[in-house]
Amino acid sequence: MTSRFFSLADVQELLNISSTQAYSLVRSGELPAIQVGPKKVWRVEASKLEEYIEHQYARTRERIASGEL
Repeated sequence: MTSRFFSLADVQELLNISSTQAYSLVRSGELPAIQVGPKKVWRVEASKLEEYIEHQYARTRERIASGEL
């Protein structure tokens, strides 16, 4: 069974970004996440991560089409 949620460490590894970048994406709301448990650890739903990735692909296509990249 695949996990429904990822930790920020998982997100960091999957996107090949730093822990600071992963935390920043969540804190800014760009990557939706929830806090769970008494220690309020961050969790990102797998479907939300996929949506974020698809959104980034779309933004990149737009930037290429506009000549920005």
